[in-house]
Amino acid sequence: MGARHLLAHPTIFISTETLSEMSPELEKCARNLLVCEKSSFRNEKSRYDIHVSQHYFNYKVSVLIPECAVLPATVAGLMDSFGPYYRVRDLPVYKLLEENFLENVLKRGNFYALSYKTRIDEDNTVAFLPTGQLILSVDKDTYERLGLEGKPSQYNHRQVMRYVVTVDVTEKSMAPGSKRYQRVLASLTERVPMKCDFLFSRHKNAAAAAEDGALKALLSQFKYDTHKPILKTHTLKDMLHPSLKSSDLRGDGPLFSPHHFLEWLGAVNLDITCSDPVDSFLSIYNCPEPHTPMSQGMLCTLTGLLLPEDLHSLLQELRNYFDEPKFSSWLAMTVHGFVDSPVAWGTTEHGFLKGGENFYTIVVLNNQDYWLHMATGSHDGCPP
Repeated sequence: MGARHLLAHPTIFISTETLSEMSPELEKCARNLLVCEKSSFRNEKSRYDIHVSQHYFNYKVSVLIPECAVLPATVAGLMDSFGPYYRVRDLPVYKLLEENFLENVLKRGNFYALSYKTRIDEDNTVAFLPTGQLILSVDKDTYERLGLEGKPSQYNHRQVMRYVVTVDVTEKSMAPGSKRYQRVLASLTERVPMKCDFLFSRHKNAAAAAEDGALKALLSQFKYDTHKPILKTHTLKDMLHPSLKSSDLRGDGPLFSPHHFLEWLGAVNLDITCSDPVDSFLSIYNCPEPHTPMSQGMLCTLTGLLLPEDLHSLLQELRNYFDEPKFSSWLAMTVHGFVDSPVAWGTTEHGFLKGGENFYTIVVLNNQDYWLHMATGSHDGCPP
């Protein structure tokens, strides 16, 4: 594992790891990329809010609070208030661009759409970003039939097999009735009538009568289900947990290396024990040192189509947890993006390869410092 120091404050370092460095027999194991930022929520130059807001398509958030017996009522209430989302079946893509929906929903922002059960490495996938971009990640045959300008995927092999087409509906050239608008509409209705299941959501604070009417009018034409994110809680008992301080996070030292800490955190989320003694022969997970016993802890997960605006509100509420003294000095929030989303952060292309890694973890410390870990696989651009 290597690391590179970029900035003094906030502190950022990039870590790449590959198992082939450990053994020649593991040369084919995929590398991963981990970008870490250490800063304070009070630092005006910190960028945690930008990273959260630009990670558009999230399916799960996990919160781990050591030395906590019951999920705080304010946190539970906020997670319960996360907005609903819709699963729409067999929706033609061009329906998103029809004038009523385009003018009253898409151009107003805060609308999210992602094709459902489409595989980024095999199928045509579609996403609509709250900033107004329609993203089409398509195979070579589809791209040639569409006749729209795009660019080769940066994750092709020796030959170009996939392309990415981006249509910004906020541009003047995409006004209904314009030549470009008619061309895009014709491509999606006549040349390649793409259709698939979609997940829809819209940030509730952006609601307006015109938006509600246009969304309901579209939904009424298709089979759809309304869903609410599902909350689950789990009490942890009698286990070790790291004793964290802000200065502990290092990119090149043995204590609390990012990969080691995230491995432990992932094992806890999956209910894998990390309390066994280290064995020189067996490969096992163990709690990073220094660590202390934890009599109990709270782990909660929320699954569904989770919007960045709601996750940002959750993070702010978790910061408030330390307004009063607590037995633990930290808590962690981990957000997982859809593995088959065509984008990760912003418009950065997301690929799959073997694992589809696409997540971030924010460790909130009781002095309002934070550690931010942003992880992707080798088929992704570097997180911002």
